[in-house]
Amino acid sequence: AIYEFAVIFSIRVKDQDAFERNFFQLKVFYMDTRGILPPSPEEYRILGLNLMRLLAENRVAEFHTELELLPPRALDHPCIKYAVELEQSFMEGTYNRLTNGRQAVPHETYLYFMDLLAETIRDEIADCSGQAYDHLPVDDARKMLMFSSEQKLLEYISE
Repeated sequence: AIYEFAVIFSIRVKDQDAFERNFFQLKVFYMDTRGILPPSPEEYRILGLNLMRLLAENRVAEFHTELELLPPRALDHPCIKYAVELEQSFMEGTYNRLTNGRQAVPHETYLYFMDLLAETIRDEIADCSGQAYDHLPVDDARKMLMFSSEQKLLEYISE
């Protein structure tokens, strides 16, 4: 339970490195006790959060590796299913479904990684747009990168 708390706390303080560190310590416990102890009520939520982290960091190969390690019943859990559906949308390039997915998160702790995923998507779109267009009107770029205002687009560009 203490490692689960540490994982959730790292999200609350927006510390990705701490999340990864704490998750790996917790994952050992989950794997070593599988079939011996009943699963923690938080296990699938936390495993789903890790999948979200991997998506947000664009580490798709690791996402699939982690998915393969899950027991088959885990795939039916809403937290795992949510991450899998987002990954499918990410791979298909249906970014609107990804950004709209923020309203359908299975738990409020997922919002942190949804925000990071939105940044990853914007970076992907910006990279592709930079290769595809010599010139792009500001309003078109704003819509393409899914910004609500021109000011937010300009802030993004200046970063």
